[in-house]
Amino acid sequence: MKKLDRFIVQAFLGPFILTFLIVTFVLMMHFLWLYIDELVGKGLSLGVILEFMGWGAATLIPLALPLATLLASIMTLGAFGENNELLAMKAAGISLPRVLRPLIVVSVLISTGAFFASNNLIPLAYDNIYTLRDDINRTKEEISIPTGIFYDGIENYILRIDRRDEKTEMLYKLMVYDHSRNLGNTSITVADSGSIKLTADKQNLLFTLYDGNTYEETPRESVMDTAYVMQKIGFRKQELVISLANYAFQRSESGRFSGEVNALNINELRIMRDSLDTTYAKVKEYQVRNLIMGAGLNFSRQFDTSVTNKYINTIDIEKLPEWKSPEEKKAIYEQAIVQMETANTLLDNYEIEEQQYPLPLRQTRSALYRKFTVSLACLIFFFIGAPLGAIIRKGGLGTPSVISILFFVFYWVIDISGKKLATDGSLSPGMGSLISSVILLPIGIFLTWKSTRDSNLFNPEKYLAFFRKLMGDKGDNIT
Repeated sequence: MKKLDRFIVQAFLGPFILTFLIVTFVLMMHFLWLYIDELVGKGLSLGVILEFMGWGAATLIPLALPLATLLASIMTLGAFGENNELLAMKAAGISLPRVLRPLIVVSVLISTGAFFASNNLIPLAYDNIYTLRDDINRTKEEISIPTGIFYDGIENYILRIDRRDEKTEMLYKLMVYDHSRNLGNTSITVADSGSIKLTADKQNLLFTLYDGNTYEETPRESVMDTAYVMQKIGFRKQELVISLANYAFQRSESGRFSGEVNALNINELRIMRDSLDTTYAKVKEYQVRNLIMGAGLNFSRQFDTSVTNKYINTIDIEKLPEWKSPEEKKAIYEQAIVQMETANTLLDNYEIEEQQYPLPLRQTRSALYRKFTVSLACLIFFFIGAPLGAIIRKGGLGTPSVISILFFVFYWVIDISGKKLATDGSLSPGMGSLISSVILLPIGIFLTWKSTRDSNLFNPEKYLAFFRKLMGDKGDNIT
């Protein structure tokens, strides 16, 4: 590698790594804000939380990598222009395409890495993050019994504490409702004081009660039995053991969500697409056959297209049959109405089935195309950012950040809209996934062409002169 190429690559890699980390951190804060309610109050260890956030950061690569490429390319070429380094290179006979050559190689490597990340890392991240979310959601919140209200945070029990001594951790005026037998409020314990602590294995909660009574209502022997027996048991000390089986985080094996669309790689998506295509083709064949029979169109010659291979929108009224009697005409019309109502009912049912079969198929096809959109976006953003940096000639994080965010928001809105339209069936999965790249690609080509011709694209005097000429301004003749 020549010294010039090494210098250009080093100038690019520094801002790229920095901006990638910054963008990932900002997006990670948004990710954490979305799932903060699921994480707090579960007694999760720091390792579990960091693992959850780490897999979440991997899912943000499709957003962070293109934006980092765009921002780093603008900053690098902008700094070259601002420090007159780009001017010195051109004065030495080095053209802008020659300056961009090593950066193009780097951007291709970034795009290749983005493809492998999208195909291998991101499906694994989604599988693990789905598993962790399920394990966390099954973990119950930590037990923190407030005073003065009824607390139902312990399974099969409802507790009420009047007050708590913060120094001795003693509880006073306790009420414990036992619902473990699913018979309602048939067992209640009232105690003057008590304490709560975990057992040595931390699998059970030991509830020690002092000076109280237990009131139990015996169940009826039969439905016809209306007699209730109340049993009162007094005690000086009573210990109640409550299982905490679901209160500690328990990790399950990953792979339970490997069938989700986001957790599949290209080969798995292709297999799912082919399987759904086959199933949907059979469903469509059944639907058409059932509609033909249900609507009374069970003769092939009732279809104009089956005879002439083209649609006929006119009928010779002379060829219509003559009715033998009004009763026959009425019966035929009633039969036609019944068949049309049947066809309408079938179509309503098919509309429900359309949500069951085509929707997963569109999602699978869209996910298959989107495996390539991240790589394509990185390349396009490089060919937008590098020419912009060479034109505006501003380095640092000021102007490049503003321009990068504007372009990225524009790309992100189009990409999300295309994905939604493809999922709804308004656009094909290919067009919905690639529409953002299709729109941005001409912009990148135009900016690259302008930068190689040393165009003053963002010179305000150029546009003011154009508008003066357009308006016929004769400013020199004004006295």
